[in-house]
Amino acid sequence: MSFPDGFLWGTATAAAQIEGGWDEDGRTPSIWDVNPDGYVAHNDTCHTACDHYHRFREDVEIMKKLGMKAYRFSISWSRIVPSPGTVNEKGVKFYSDLIDDLLEAGIEPMATMYHFDLPLWSHEKGGYMSEEFADDFLFYTKVLMDEFSDRVRYWFTMNEPSGFVRDYAVRVPDADVKVMTRNVLLAHGRAVRLMRETGKQDLKIGFVDAVMNSEPVPGIMTEEEAYEDTYSDYYAIGGMRWWCDPVYLGVVPEPLKGVISEADAKEICQPLDYFAGNIYFSANLFNEPVTPGSPGRKAVYETPGMPRTRCQWPICDDCLYWFVKFAYRRYGLPVLVSENGCSCCDRVMLDGKVHDPERIDYIHRMLRSLKRIIEEGVPVIGYMVWSILDNFEWNSGYDQRLGLVYVDYMTQERTLKDSAYDYAEIVRTNGEEV
Repeated sequence: MSFPDGFLWGTATAAAQIEGGWDEDGRTPSIWDVNPDGYVAHNDTCHTACDHYHRFREDVEIMKKLGMKAYRFSISWSRIVPSPGTVNEKGVKFYSDLIDDLLEAGIEPMATMYHFDLPLWSHEKGGYMSEEFADDFLFYTKVLMDEFSDRVRYWFTMNEPSGFVRDYAVRVPDADVKVMTRNVLLAHGRAVRLMRETGKQDLKIGFVDAVMNSEPVPGIMTEEEAYEDTYSDYYAIGGMRWWCDPVYLGVVPEPLKGVISEADAKEICQPLDYFAGNIYFSANLFNEPVTPGSPGRKAVYETPGMPRTRCQWPICDDCLYWFVKFAYRRYGLPVLVSENGCSCCDRVMLDGKVHDPERIDYIHRMLRSLKRIIEEGVPVIGYMVWSILDNFEWNSGYDQRLGLVYVDYMTQERTLKDSAYDYAEIVRTNGEEV
């Protein structure tokens, strides 16, 4: 069996992780451009990253060569809006050219509006704590609709708010995660409403969060217990219920009541076209500390020597199956796997190639799991490998390589890994031989 007709086979990236050009052509810094010493491994910066800002045509040509059907990229807010209420035409032109190149290559552009890189000017106004955050995001949304909605159908408002709000709480210790949650979710809801009103075509709009999904373990956790654990209050700010219940159901979780009002909930919960999630492992198989008596939490199940990626994430063969099954059960929308991938110890070998059999095996395992839930009748619209390029991996700097394409950060030379060619064959055959 192959995957459904029109399945969106693609890859994903984020602006801060690949673009570089951090202070060029009118762009102003994001908070990731001014990291304090010691915050990122080796004091790495994203000032150059993969130099995609200057090399995007080369990168689109690589995607075309591999036969990609879709490309999920993010837009740098401060490249478009370098200061409150202003628009940077050179920044607009960069993304306009990228979109045109993608369309010419037959690749569906899928734009993430916000992926971690808060403009420094917004941070100086209070960032996610500011009452102005949602209004500023709305101005940015209007610019994106005016400039790009005629050519971009697929949109994501926010990427992993569970991650960027927690990260901000580390940077700004007196920041209130509940207040930040409210402001971020209101920004999402108001943006979606504006997009529906002003988009220049029938837009497909989603919201992305990191998936903290549990899966059944024989003798440890039943399927029903895994579902309840996935949507328990245990995970709090990192959990599916905290972010996704308000967005998709208009339901405010108990810990957020008193901060998010019923009126807020109505603004936040706008109709969306699909459920998007970034998933790399099952949460109950990850070796995080368990607090005795945590609500809804059953057990972390680990086996000695269980396989892990280079960044120590467990390799869970069925994580996509259970993520899709539980998300569809709860929210009833078609599902998009908006990120999935694996960090390996990659290098250019003596033969001049990059051999990464672990990544090939990982992707095949994940797609077999995904095919199984599709065969059961659950609608899945696409799968995005993280990432097309090795890139700046936030606090890990350049230590973790998750790309299908190897990047020599000293020369910016790109080398397609074995996994790139293998994934291209999967795409060509629509996953028939997975």
